[in-house]
Amino acid sequence: MGKRKGYIFTDKKGSNRAIMAVILGIISLAALGAVIFAAYRSGGTARPGYGFTGLLALVYSVIGLILGIVTLLDKSYYKPVPVAAILLNTASLACIGLILYMGGYLW
Repeated sequence: MGKRKGYIFTDKKGSNRAIMAVILGIISLAALGAVIFAAYRSGGTARPGYGFTGLLALVYSVIGLILGIVTLLDKSYYKPVPVAAILLNTASLACIGLILYMGGYLW
């Protein structure tokens, strides 16, 4: 039997930038979750390293959000992965904002 010919109905492709943006969003959310869990386990006291991890999570989520938006605006790529990246990184930024708001509120 010969090789079946496949039909391609679109010229869109996946984007490495969008995949990287999803990975950055997952890393950012995982780091924030680990920091929150570690601060909870230590009775609510946060070490300086926790703040540095939160700052890195902020940088990762901003970079991931920019990559997701740039990829979403390009018409030659599939849309679900950049949308997932934007949602993950926005959730991470919202968590960081909530942590900062609650930290300022409790002072």
